[in-house]
Formats: sequence, C-alpha cells, structure tokens
Amino acid sequence: MKRHLGFILNIAALALFVPGIFLPMFSLDMAVTANIAGSGLSSELVNKELSLIATVEELWQDQRLLVAALIFAFSICIPLLKTLLVIVAYAKQKTQIEEKIIAFIGKIGKWSMADVFVVAVFLAVLSTNHAETASQQTLKIFSFKLDLLISSETLSAVGAGFYYFTGYCLLSLLANQLSHSAVKS
Repeated sequence: MKRHLGFILNIAALALFVPGIFLPMFSLDMAVTANIAGSGLSSELVNKELSLIATVEELWQDQRLLVAALIFAFSICIPLLKTLLVIVAYAKQKTQIEEKIIAFIGKIGKWSMADVFVVAVFLAVLSTNHAETASQQTLKIFSFKLDLLISSETLSAVGAGFYYFTGYCLLSLLANQLSHSAVKS
C-alpha cells in the first residue's frame, strides 16, 4: 500500500513541479521618486515577474553561469531524475533493482534539498517587500532654497509558481519517504 501511495504522490508532485518551474515565482517592482520644491518625478527601475526557468535564463544571459547551472541542476534536473527513477522503481517492484533505485533516490534526495534552498532564496528576495528609503536635502542655488526629497520603494510578491514549487518539494519528500519505507518493509 505504501509503495502505491508513494508512487501516486510522486506523480502528483510532478504535476505540481511543472507549473512550479514555468509560472512566475515572484514579482519585483522598484521605483524611485524625486520631489523638488513640490513637483514630483517618478521612474520605474525594475518591474519583472520571474519563474524558475526565466531566472535560470536571465542568470545565464547575465554570464552568471555557475549560479544558473546550480539552480538548473538542483531545482530542475535532479527532481526530474528522481521522478524518472521512481517510475522505473515502481515498474520493477519487489526486485533488487527497485531496492537499489530507492536507495540511490535516498542519497540524491539530500542533494535535492537544494530545492528547498531555492525557495528560501526567493523568500529572502521577497523580504525586501515595502523596503523604502528616503533622503531629504536642501539645495541652495544662488539665493534660492529648494527642498529635494529622493525616495525609492521596492515591492515584491509571491507568484503562483512559488506555491506550486513549494507543494512539489513537500509532496515529493513525503512520497519518497513512503517509497523508501515500503522497500524496507
């Protein structure tokens, strides 16, 4: 029973994984405003929504190859490899192949904790929500005094991809635990 439930949960986790990597994981808006003598000027510096795939692409294009490769490997490749191996193990039930595959999944499962790390990094990015800075200066030009206020505001929000990916991480951990305990019994 645990074996079947573990397999079903792994397939359900895969169903969460796909939208989790393609849907926006977070959005980030950054704006700067300058007020000079009561007149305001505002400019948007950043306005983007990024999925996990889009993040890897952007990092790759920005020549941050190591970070892009690590996120791609730990958050996309290893989860897909684990799911493929679970399917093979399920097809080879009650054999030595199943035992070896489940043991291997248990070993790489520790590496897949990087999934959770990626989610934590996105949460850290989101902790900047409503971060606001302001600087007020008085400018003296000839005999005129001008009040200058420069402020910036950063807003971030969690996207649907974040919830799907988090659901995948949790469901996958539970499914692999069930599969592992089924093989041991």
